Amino acid sequence: MQKVRIGVIGTGTISEMHLNSYARNANAQIVAICDVNEARARQVASKFGADKTYADYRELLADPDVDAVSICTWNNTHAPISIAALQAGKHVLIEKPLCRTMAEAYEVEAAVRASGKLLQVGYVRRYDPNVKMLREFVDNGEFGDLYYAKASTLRRLGNPGGWFADVERSGGGPLIDIGVHVIDLCWYLMGKPKATTVSANTYQKLGNRSNVRHLSFYKAADYDASKNTVEDLANAIIRFENGASLLVDVSYSLHAKKDEGAVRLFGDKGGFEIDPEVVIVTEKHDTILNVQPQTDSQAGFSGDAAFQNEIDHFIDCIVNGTKPISPVEDGVEIMKILCAIYESAAKGEEIRL
Repeated sequence: MQKVRIGVIGTGTISEMHLNSYARNANAQIVAICDVNEARARQVASKFGADKTYADYRELLADPDVDAVSICTWNNTHAPISIAALQAGKHVLIEKPLCRTMAEAYEVEAAVRASGKLLQVGYVRRYDPNVKMLREFVDNGEFGDLYYAKASTLRRLGNPGGWFADVERSGGGPLIDIGVHVIDLCWYLMGKPKATTVSANTYQKLGNRSNVRHLSFYKAADYDASKNTVEDLANAIIRFENGASLLVDVSYSLHAKKDEGAVRLFGDKGGFEIDPEVVIVTEKHDTILNVQPQTDSQAGFSGDAAFQNEIDHFIDCIVNGTKPISPVEDGVEIMKILCAIYESAAKGEEIRL
């Protein structure tokens, strides 16, 4: 079988996860790398054995030797590059979030339908082995009706700056960057119910906290402490048509004792936690039990395994013509929630979807 020939657009930090996973997939071949910094593109191409490098994504998309692309670029480029790739006849794996606005989301969705090509959204947490295991428990009715979820991803000093802190390029701050992961994860495990209302707040009180000494944190390649136009903190209550609800809060900067991550879902027959570790709560013989499944990773998220599963799934869908478990339609629904959170916070009122 001919290998699926891959082009990767963007060589920032997240692209390493894609590239390493493609390199381990027997049915994939990395053939082209694109980055506006062509020297960096050449360096990455040399590392992963790609023959071609480009500084303009349009040139890569015009290359007939490329079958599919991973898009690992700034959020404001997701929609135009995805649409151009689909129109060029390429399959697309787009990093989260799908885009920045609902107008862009609908344009991407229309392009997918018109092209007949595959677009998979990079909701990598769906592909984690522990999430796959828990989804089987959910599907088999172990927890009954999942009616409430609570998710937090709180950083006390974690604004990467650069494009992450520039709302024009990113579309927002911690909500659209890291909050999207836990919102999608809860929504997916709850059975993807239709969101009906959103009530939310955002705060911009602390900025990037570049004044803090003695603690280091991840900084974007274009870090600039003077530029910060995104929120520090967002919180929201999301209601669904089946009566379920999701409470979420997420931050880049917060006067908190430590960073925290927690994802918990509750049903009428049981519940479970994913972060910071996997625990199942159930009842047997009139006794409440906390059960810890024995898996390769007790932590809630195993990045290497999840990205490998995500890439393997993308290649498998291309080869077999099947639909991904994170299709464009799901990207559109999550964008509806994200945009409603920002709209609710801006207007100070509940938004009905």
